[in-house]
Amino acid sequence: MTMRFTAKTRRGMVALAVAAGLAAGAAGCGTGGDDGKRPKQPASASRSAGAGPSAQEGQSDKPLAELRGSDGLSLRITSAQRDSGGFVTINGTLKNDGAQSVVIPSALSGNETEIIKNGRSLGGATLVDPKGKKRYYVLRDTEGRPLTTTGFSTLRAGDTLAVFMQFPAPPANQVEFQLPTFSSATLPISG
Repeated sequence: MTMRFTAKTRRGMVALAVAAGLAAGAAGCGTGGDDGKRPKQPASASRSAGAGPSAQEGQSDKPLAELRGSDGLSLRITSAQRDSGGFVTINGTLKNDGAQSVVIPSALSGNETEIIKNGRSLGGATLVDPKGKKRYYVLRDTEGRPLTTTGFSTLRAGDTLAVFMQFPAPPANQVEFQLPTFSSATLPISG
């Protein structure tokens, strides 16, 4: 299967780099207005490992769904966008709501050998089209790497990580999102 990066994916990667640069610049320009109550985000959690569109692209203030996982983890899904290339990109934030650091469960990567050999990811995520009775798995590039956030292992208490997952686009405009160890949710697909 040959995969190509769409213009939207390239724009998303550029937007992620610009957003990271702006965030770093804003953090260095303290105006004394911080009351110290906001938790500091470690550099490891602020980096989005792997290639892909920006997790902030297409997000709104109100999430599409909030899912609870094991060990105090939660996943806030902020967008499910269909693009003209025949893909659906899910964006969100993985958060450790617990009081202690959590090792991200390996089950999130799924159980497919091709995805597991590429390290920790959200490769176990699926979309289910209940009307068409089909399940859609995370896309992979030509080397078997999942088109999702990769390379993370631990989240400290209160930390968040921007995440994305890219799927083939189902014909339905509403799908069931599933991720191992998390509750499932029904998502509307826009675009």
